[in-house]
Amino acid sequence: MTYGASSTAADVVAGHDLTGKEAIVTGGASGLGAETARALAAAGARVVLAGRNPDNGERTAELLRKETGNELVVFRPLDLGSLQSVRQCTERHVATGRPLHILVANAGIMATPLTRTADGFESQFGTNHLGHFAFTTGLLPALCAAGTARVVSLSSRAHRRSDIDFDDPNFERRPYDPWIAYGQSKTANALFAVGLTARFAGEGITCNAVMPGGIMTGLQRHMTLDRLQEMGWADEFGNPVQPPGWKTPAQGAATSVWAAVAPELEGVGGRYLDDCAIAEPWTGDGDPPSGHYLPYALDPEHADRLWTLSERLVAP
Repeated sequence: MTYGASSTAADVVAGHDLTGKEAIVTGGASGLGAETARALAAAGARVVLAGRNPDNGERTAELLRKETGNELVVFRPLDLGSLQSVRQCTERHVATGRPLHILVANAGIMATPLTRTADGFESQFGTNHLGHFAFTTGLLPALCAAGTARVVSLSSRAHRRSDIDFDDPNFERRPYDPWIAYGQSKTANALFAVGLTARFAGEGITCNAVMPGGIMTGLQRHMTLDRLQEMGWADEFGNPVQPPGWKTPAQGAATSVWAAVAPELEGVGGRYLDDCAIAEPWTGDGDPPSGHYLPYALDPEHADRLWTLSERLVAP
């Protein structure tokens, strides 16, 4: 079956039986995460929604149980901006002894003012990358126990805004720019897919990076009204505007679900996926068009260097 930009998560998961499979979706209480979780639950998986807000998380879990008829949808607290919270969540899951077949690293923040995580990292790099790095590596016993496991790392076309600044990833010396910081974190999400696959494919664990597309979700909540209007994402009254070519949340979740279940991706990792297809490197002028990525986002040497840096930064 061929899917594309207009496909939905429900389209992609149709015909798949995930009964007996365990999945975790970070940021699963809203937006793309909720749509991803809905599709996996509809196919029979036990789905853990991992997120910061217990009220929203429990409410979404209850809603998904009712909508899908799957009683195995639960919420677990997770704050990716706190390594203590990350460790508590991973230890809790590993202690259950349940194998983990699908991990969707979906949660993220975008274009925030300069703030720092509980551990002192720049918030976008710390939350979007380091939090997920610590979360995924903490879950390795459960991923290995699955025999075959897929990790989905949500990147973005915004990776074009910045490679990794290995000398100052946390903006401790260089001037802060919220979009450069976001771009760096999304490049890190793509490089993580390369690094994880290189190290653990032999254990049956593969990871691919996903470009979900432009979608109006809570991701824009840190942007000022002036900036939203300047980018064409809000009208003169402050109402959200969906630009041409943007997707619905259900369409935006399709590539994440495709990464998690597509038979043609069995054993395939370290790729950048866009519109339910494997994207190609862009070596032309200007920004990469749809279906392409800048080569540094999947560079193996950069991935190794980032892995080493990340291990050092998240070490207890």
